[in-house]
Amino acid sequence: MRPPITTPLYADAVTWSVIGGLALSCVLLSQGLGFSLSPAHAVLPALGVAALVGALVIGRVRADARLVAGATSFLQMTLFTILGVVLAYLMAAASGPLWDGWLTGVDERLGFDWPAILAVADELPRPILLIAGVAYHSLVLQMVACVLVLAGTGRLERLQRTMAAAILAGGVTVLVSGLLPATGNLFDPDRYRQLWTSVAWRDHGLVLGLRDGSIRQLDLSHMTGIVSFPSYHAALAAILLWGLYPLTQLRVPAAIWAGLTILATPLFGGHYAVDVLAGLLLAIVALSVARGLATAASDRDGMRRRGRRATEAVRMSRLGGRMHGVEVIR
Repeated sequence: MRPPITTPLYADAVTWSVIGGLALSCVLLSQGLGFSLSPAHAVLPALGVAALVGALVIGRVRADARLVAGATSFLQMTLFTILGVVLAYLMAAASGPLWDGWLTGVDERLGFDWPAILAVADELPRPILLIAGVAYHSLVLQMVACVLVLAGTGRLERLQRTMAAAILAGGVTVLVSGLLPATGNLFDPDRYRQLWTSVAWRDHGLVLGLRDGSIRQLDLSHMTGIVSFPSYHAALAAILLWGLYPLTQLRVPAAIWAGLTILATPLFGGHYAVDVLAGLLLAIVALSVARGLATAASDRDGMRRRGRRATEAVRMSRLGGRMHGVEVIR
């Protein structure tokens, strides 16, 4: 039996508002900084968005709540990913001094000796490093699985809250990382035997090119996240785990995989430890906000139902009084 299509929660409206704000920011900043878009490289992303819109329309026509919820979530995350990465690029181009020195200092005060940590990691068994690397690079698949599972099992409100928290956290991540820019916790992989090239090391040239003005064209076919503080990898992994937590059969494997993703983030993403800690804190705040929005929507719907019941009671009372009056006259 298909669940009915319900009125969207406040969380869903806020999610679309964040996406709209990102889009407006991208337009204004791109014009101010002289960025251009490569039309040929925007075709595939545009086709993907169009396909998701088509799936959403089909779901509406068929009154299929699960298809509507799944297509909506995928559309929201796709648009957020495109706009979030573009805005991160634009803010990197407009940003001020790098904060790597401050982030390094915070890590040192927290007791993280990265040269020693990297040396130990390089001696880990190859299968462990492989599993950790796969976990880190599987975040998109984790998100896809979360949407499919929650939509497929009819947990549509849980899905809305999860997407709202994910996009709220993502929006804050882009803004904060733009205000506190950093190249990341860089290490040269050639100095080690087994460690993979981190995302921060691989995208170092991109960040410098955005900052010095040599890169001013947006290629939507090849985009990568360049945020450092806070870590969106850590935040999103925690949020997706929360989304899947009610499913008892998936709870333990989801927790293990999310934990591996978070632990692998400094090594394979080139993040500082403080990036990861800030990302986890951000996930908690975003989930609290999303749950609050859902509660507000429930309270609103409850007030409407009580109002309708009260109106109906008054109407029936008046009708009964009129009928009684007629009987007396007779």
